Amino acid sequence: MTKPLRPVRLYLSDVLRVGSAGLRTRPMRVFLSALGIAIGIAAMTAVVGISSSSRAELDRQLDALGTNLLTVAPGSDMFGGDATLPDESIGMIARIGPVTEVAATGKVSGVHVYRSDHIPAAQTGAISVQAAHLDLLRTVGASLANGIWLNDATARYPAVVLGAAAARRLGVDTADLDTEGTEGTQGIQVYLDRRWFTVVGVLRPVPLAPELDAAALVGWAAAETYLGFDGHPTTVYTRSQDEQVEAVRSVLAATANPQNPNEVKVSRPSDALAARQATDRTFTGLLLGLGAVALLVGGVGVANTMVISVLERRAEIGLRRALGATRGQVLLQFLAESLLLSALGGVGGVFLGVSVTSVYALTRDWPAVVPPWATGGGVVATLVIGAVAGLYPAVRAARLAPTEALATP
Repeated sequence: MTKPLRPVRLYLSDVLRVGSAGLRTRPMRVFLSALGIAIGIAAMTAVVGISSSSRAELDRQLDALGTNLLTVAPGSDMFGGDATLPDESIGMIARIGPVTEVAATGKVSGVHVYRSDHIPAAQTGAISVQAAHLDLLRTVGASLANGIWLNDATARYPAVVLGAAAARRLGVDTADLDTEGTEGTQGIQVYLDRRWFTVVGVLRPVPLAPELDAAALVGWAAAETYLGFDGHPTTVYTRSQDEQVEAVRSVLAATANPQNPNEVKVSRPSDALAARQATDRTFTGLLLGLGAVALLVGGVGVANTMVISVLERRAEIGLRRALGATRGQVLLQFLAESLLLSALGGVGGVFLGVSVTSVYALTRDWPAVVPPWATGGGVVATLVIGAVAGLYPAVRAARLAPTEALATP
């Protein structure tokens, strides 16, 4: 008595070989189908990568500038009018234990700055005039584009440091200032409250205190002497120990104005930068949605390719069945072909997405960051799509009877 024939067992290497055979015979169709998958994966990888790179750049900026900067400003009184901070608020804030640095500015009301005394008074250029403490530069993390900062001497006399935007609007070129803040023997002068002030320095843009960009900063004593400054601070900048920032924030209002803490506003400038990043997430979600649509289109392309492949290879399927291949082996063959096709698109898409992210980050001088979950997830997503897209064609191929398949011309 003869033993019944058993189908030959297919190993993984055999499955990959027969699965790739169908791809090698139709290279152009395979390329176009894989391209649809690659575009979707590249779009999603690039969106995640660029978003992560932008976030890494923001983190780098905050690490360099410090996230422990808090600002105190007057709010509104109970009648809706403008409140003021007590003159003693700066000293009281400085006595808070975890506070390491304190500096303040005070807006000089009714005073504007002009490039010359011939400019109409209404053309202010939206530049504010503010009295400044000498340690303001260090506290807010600012730096000079050129010239020098106010010191014990210049803070008492008609000397001014311009913010980046203020210098631009006044037509003051930073190249005209040397490291001593002078131009020849005359110096660059601007007109404040019917008096000439010498420009001794120009600031670079200040990310954590952008209000200083459009300001003309004079010494506290000089503002009181020459400009009628009332001495009330309008913004107090504080640095505190990193682990105590929230604790300091909770007591700043009551410390700055014990009688009316509700009239004090306390903010964290780094939150504004973080809010900008949060806004970008909306666009990231939209672009991810578009990438998902592209990925879906690529999956439909894979399914279409596999269905056509089954129809074109009915004779091959019938011959394999007649030679002893089981339905499961035929199903596995076409499912492997679909997975390989999708994997080609997925790997190509991840490579393209990483390349786009790297080039974009390089042009913006950002660190190029692509999370591992994005690359790994992209490949896994393509395999899932390949399995779903190839399942129906594979089942259809496996259900073909040998006689029916061989009889098809």
